[in-house]
Amino acid sequence: MNKKFLISLAAVAATLTPMAAQAQTRELQRDRQEVREEKRELKDAKRYGDARDVREQRLDVREAKQELREDRRDWRSYKQTNRNAFRGTRFNAPFRYRTFNSGVAIGASYYAPRYRVANYANYRLPQPGRYQTYVRHYNDVLLVNTRTGRVIQAYRGFYW
Repeated sequence: MNKKFLISLAAVAATLTPMAAQAQTRELQRDRQEVREEKRELKDAKRYGDARDVREQRLDVREAKQELREDRRDWRSYKQTNRNAFRGTRFNAPFRYRTFNSGVAIGASYYAPRYRVANYANYRLPQPGRYQTYVRHYNDVLLVNTRTGRVIQAYRGFYW
């Protein structure tokens, strides 16, 4: 009886962990979207509004950025407390390590299926968009547009 309970409890925990990670990922996406919207509204206030509108919109942008910073801090603390989840296995590749920045075009061999990160939700990474995939490059993770080969986002030092 006790053994069955522990097995069912482990199954429930395994099911809920990715869902919790995905929920926090959605929260980060919402916060980023909110910052973009607030910046747009500030731009409109500068163009069409008066000084009071601009002050209010600047305050809204500051608050949205603060929320985003807090959520990123939460993600970093999650990464810090769950170090084993981010412990990467030995990485062997037929190419040398190179630092990639956003916007750089990389070869198709860098985002071949064997280097793709399939379980991005376990790491609380945002869901990739259409024609995008996460790729491991040594201890870094790159978000790559598979149609153009351009790096969209680079997460350096992602794995320990």
